[in-house]
Amino acid sequence: MPELPEVEIVARSLNSIVSGRTIASAALLRPRLAPDTTPRKFSNHLKDAAINFVHRRGKHVLFDLDNGRTLITHLRMSGKFMLLDHDAVDPKFTHAVLYFDDSRLVFQDQRHFGLMKIVRTDDLHESKEIKKLAPEPLGEEFTAEYLRAALKTSRRSLKEVLLDQTKVCGLGNIYASEALFLSGASPRIRANRLTKTKTSALLENIRLVLSEAVELGITLPVDPADIGGSIYGNGSQWEWRVYDREGESCLSCGSPIARIVQGGRSTYFCRKCQR
Repeated sequence: MPELPEVEIVARSLNSIVSGRTIASAALLRPRLAPDTTPRKFSNHLKDAAINFVHRRGKHVLFDLDNGRTLITHLRMSGKFMLLDHDAVDPKFTHAVLYFDDSRLVFQDQRHFGLMKIVRTDDLHESKEIKKLAPEPLGEEFTAEYLRAALKTSRRSLKEVLLDQTKVCGLGNIYASEALFLSGASPRIRANRLTKTKTSALLENIRLVLSEAVELGITLPVDPADIGGSIYGNGSQWEWRVYDREGESCLSCGSPIARIVQGGRSTYFCRKCQR
């Protein structure tokens, strides 16, 4: 599932491609993509609306419209946007389409887990998808004091708490593992037992790994027909420190990288460096 850096790159790419364009019409082809509205209302709410800008909150892509509404999109496992000419054939698993005068923006989702919702922009931060989110980890509200307080309330494993979007917004499986490794923190320790020193280190390394990925992402070319297709380092020679490196040598001590399952997801770490 795309994490904060990947969603940030998708939002930035969309903003550069479709901001200022007017939606001539819209079609919801898979009603379950937007369960809180009907295909007719979906079309009516978006028709003739100009896209002011596209931005991000957590793992959500947000289209700010000039009609006082915002289109919320969560990519989930496989959702992606594609800007296509009108004469191009709709790809398989096309679930929604925004039509412009000279092209159309297709939302494709092979796994059928994506989600869209249209809300009034004035109510955006009170919508259930946005209201529950923790402070942005690259923002000013994400402080060492905040993180210590968030961890102190949980007896769950540290890794599982880091994936909780109400605790740390935008962080997912990949960057949680990377940040824990850099901090020398065990993913298995109870969150409320992490020391003050390691909590501060963890905050800095969460910021570091997310910033690194965003900075890399903005250097990659944008393909309008495959927006976000270069995420996760595809074609960029990206190398993870521990993620997806089970059995390979730790970059710090040479010990084999281990993999365990926590909350149904793989966690990669070094048993020696992250005691």
